Amino acid sequence: MVGVAYDCLLNPQGAVRSTFQNAICKASDPAAFDGKDWGVIDLFKQFLYDDGGLSQVPVLNPSSIARLKSNTLVRFRGMIQDMLGNELYVGMYKDGETWRTNKFGDFFQLPMATGSSPDMRVWERRLLYCVPVPGQNSWIEYSSESLLNPSSISSSPPREKRHRDDDTAMDDIDMQVTNEEVHASTSNKKMREDGIASNSSNLGDTPTADIGSATSVLPYFDRTSLPCLVKIYDSPESDLKLNDVFEFIGVLTFDPEFSVDKNVDNDFVGYLGDDDTQTQMPPTKVPRLHCLIHKKLSNQDFISGSPTIELKSHLVKEMRETLLRHLTTILGNDGVAANLMLLHLLSKVHARVDSTAVGKLSLNLTCFNKETLSVYGHRLNLALKNLLPFTHCVPLTVDYLNKIPLAPKKNYQTNRLASGILQLAEGTHLTIDETQLQEGRLNPIGLENARVLQSLLEQQKVEYDFTYYKMDMPADIQLLVLSEGKSNILPADLVLPFRPLSVEAAQDVEIEVLQSWRWYLATMRSLSHSITQEMQKVVEDDLVAARQADRSLGSLDFSRFLTMGRLVSLSFGETTLTLEHWQMAKELERLRKERL
Repeated sequence: MVGVAYDCLLNPQGAVRSTFQNAICKASDPAAFDGKDWGVIDLFKQFLYDDGGLSQVPVLNPSSIARLKSNTLVRFRGMIQDMLGNELYVGMYKDGETWRTNKFGDFFQLPMATGSSPDMRVWERRLLYCVPVPGQNSWIEYSSESLLNPSSISSSPPREKRHRDDDTAMDDIDMQVTNEEVHASTSNKKMREDGIASNSSNLGDTPTADIGSATSVLPYFDRTSLPCLVKIYDSPESDLKLNDVFEFIGVLTFDPEFSVDKNVDNDFVGYLGDDDTQTQMPPTKVPRLHCLIHKKLSNQDFISGSPTIELKSHLVKEMRETLLRHLTTILGNDGVAANLMLLHLLSKVHARVDSTAVGKLSLNLTCFNKETLSVYGHRLNLALKNLLPFTHCVPLTVDYLNKIPLAPKKNYQTNRLASGILQLAEGTHLTIDETQLQEGRLNPIGLENARVLQSLLEQQKVEYDFTYYKMDMPADIQLLVLSEGKSNILPADLVLPFRPLSVEAAQDVEIEVLQSWRWYLATMRSLSHSITQEMQKVVEDDLVAARQADRSLGSLDFSRFLTMGRLVSLSFGETTLTLEHWQMAKELERLRKERL
């Protein structure tokens, strides 16, 4: 390990160059450095994790960007929206008799004035266009205090509204619910049971008008959304996939007056990177992050301020009971709907068998009209926003379906993947509001959108359009359909006529309780599950009996029964199916069928 002759936080490139000089002195062949790490990653891991430096690393987001300086260490949490291929760059070059490196930096440096040495090594790095996670809810934003005081920042993501590239048309069809968003933070004292905050502070955007332009790295960036061009070094392609959510820690670089050096030979300009990337995503609008360390994130990683809770049975049961009571109140004391809603919120795809996504549990609540939707639908929407990290709503109308493709499509003129509403991160909750759907004619776009939605619901796949071919991308999206009658477009796993009994007065919910529910949903959902041989025999006998009583039952129905049993067990924090929980799942199914 090298001596500390640099500041990893404020001068990370100094650390890169220093470790390089130490390593190159011991090497005989410069080619040995191609695609290799010479100790940089271990150095930063020690600084971040062993020495507690992670809490000092500022977060790159719209609220903090004006304070951040170029060539400093930052971290960014976001979804990989597009993969832009590889970029060639001068990784190392010989300056006289001394080898130097340009790794983890945007632009190469050569001693042009004195004549450059022909000795250089050209390396590759991957370009990822990352955006704030679509549908990310406001309660996972850093507080204003933590933004001003980097040392208080924990590993939580920035708040960001849904980013949809530069497609302005997407903004026109995004769900009209932004004014109803609840801004919950640690400064909130209580949360009313209908999801409306009381005594809360509006986080909003941190004012930056008073900050001098000299300290602003990106004076022209879009303050409502901040994407990031992440450059990946020496990492296998299989480590990072489209739509995955990552935390990237690396060097922020920015050059507001970027231009190609005219002294550079035209044959060498290609090594500076893709000209299209510089034109479409100029550094003045899209910051660059040269990634040193990256980590894939799950929903659990976004539960900021989550309590330190051991997986103890009595604590889990208590959280389950209080959350179920909360959902029951939200749904007008419809206990069956609340129980099925809980299972729905715990569902996830845990396996794929042929075209079947095992573990999904979509839910269609029927008997909704404009009146009930304005009361219960509104309350449910706000409750879901306060419980889950990522949520999105789609108001399904003929005009909406006919307007613009919901699935991503490759634009070969810009060589970019144009995002669609259905390009979502794993674990996102999607509510489809069919109550506004009237009779009308679907155009080709509308027919394709209906087919794509059905494929997402049935197979948990979204078909991406690459013009010359189409590719199914696996998804793991929780789908809730609110409709007047049973949805014909979206045949859900569970269909339940909604029967509210009353509209109870909203009650205050302590923020600590709300945080425990978030922890509960994220943690129970992540647990593995198994069935003992003894219980497997019980389940098989019950399924055979059910088949004899109803010949219309098929393999998908049996898969759904097993999923319900599994989710009932998980809701109690149990990782194996018990007879009691299996009986509870059967009773829920009986009560559901009684309403059909």
